[in-house]
Amino acid sequence: MAMFFQGDKVEVCSKEEGFLGSYYQAKILSPLNDNTLYRVQYKNLVEEEDQARPLVEIVSAEEVRPVPPPVTFTKATQVFHYLDSVDAFDNDGWWVGKISGRQGSKYWVYFETTGDEIAYPVSRLRHHLEWRDGHWITSNNTFF
Repeated sequence: MAMFFQGDKVEVCSKEEGFLGSYYQAKILSPLNDNTLYRVQYKNLVEEEDQARPLVEIVSAEEVRPVPPPVTFTKATQVFHYLDSVDAFDNDGWWVGKISGRQGSKYWVYFETTGDEIAYPVSRLRHHLEWRDGHWITSNNTFF
């Protein structure tokens, strides 16, 4: 499990019902309890009672991962194939789904957790990566 420090930019994987399979950008405000918990401030989520204040939460270390490496857009990275695992940016976070089709310049993404199928422009998609044992792994088990 990775250790994070104050100021580190991370993604938090929500374990709450209705939010499974979603990742939200945040920064570490402070590690707690020997790095088993982190106090984070979200980049795009806000407090319910004060929409001008970023949401701050305490999350478990299992829910925190580094921000995936940036993707340099080339023709190769802008191409997705049927059943590729992707993250789609929607509702202030990245949601894991699978490419289910293409229509013009948009790709259809199927979300197993909700049963929804939604079309997205390439600019709101990225290849899905998993953080395992200190490495990024693609859906075809390539490490980098």
